[in-house]
Amino acid sequence: MINDTAKPAGKGRMTTGDSHVIEHYAMGDLGETILRTLRDMGKDTNALTPEDLAPVDAMHIRGREATVALAKHVGLEPGMRVLDVGCGLGGTSRHLAVEYDCHVTGVDLTEEYCQVASLLSDRLHLADRTEFRQGSGTDLPFEDHSFDVIWTEHVQMNIAAKSDFYGEMVRVLNPGGRLAFHDVFRGAGGDVVYPVPWAEDASISHLMAVEELEQQLRSLELKKVYWEDCTRVSAEWFGRAVQRVQKHGLPPMGVRLLMGPTARQKLINMSHNLQAGHVTVIEAVLSR
Repeated sequence: MINDTAKPAGKGRMTTGDSHVIEHYAMGDLGETILRTLRDMGKDTNALTPEDLAPVDAMHIRGREATVALAKHVGLEPGMRVLDVGCGLGGTSRHLAVEYDCHVTGVDLTEEYCQVASLLSDRLHLADRTEFRQGSGTDLPFEDHSFDVIWTEHVQMNIAAKSDFYGEMVRVLNPGGRLAFHDVFRGAGGDVVYPVPWAEDASISHLMAVEELEQQLRSLELKKVYWEDCTRVSAEWFGRAVQRVQKHGLPPMGVRLLMGPTARQKLINMSHNLQAGHVTVIEAVLSR
């Protein structure tokens, strides 16, 4: 049952597990590294476009293509307040703000990501439509019923406390609002081969089965609006990505910057995990 008793806004409290996740993602000089790389590519960093940032703005399976496809099922309208949980560098937040004229708040566990997201939004003159805050997805720093839409892509794999994660998103969602997600779950094909984009090893990887996911969503009384198993198309997409890397090497932007020295192996392993059924990918929209 949904508990409609008002709860104070969370403070984004971090746990020991959270600190290990931050260590996995944080780099220390990511903003300047991105700008320097763009300058080396001949880009004017004072006049950036969304296309310039595309390689780092959509670091999830199928990239911006997946974001565009999912957004079509959400029912976004101008003026809506959207929360992007696990916003990373803010690429999806900026896309939704521009394409649907929404005000998007991004929250991410990694402070550096929030700082870089703000920097990039400033460079694209989107600071009036996007804002970014550090916080935990299991203790969101927002009041009850603060958003019309909750959005999350490739986040819960690092979160062990699934009930807190989904429960917090429902708590801050307006009655009648929608939860949209695109995420990776445990498949029936056996153990995941590491490293993968979200973890060097199993210590910060917390995959749940789709059946467990559905049970969690039912317990929160969420109703399916759209549900799509995207494992096959995701495997095909990753297969093409691996072929490009094997032929041309890693591009200067994107995975080379954000996945570290094991980037190539992470791509290869992820392609294998999808093909072998170790993981599965679901896109969905649910209503409260």
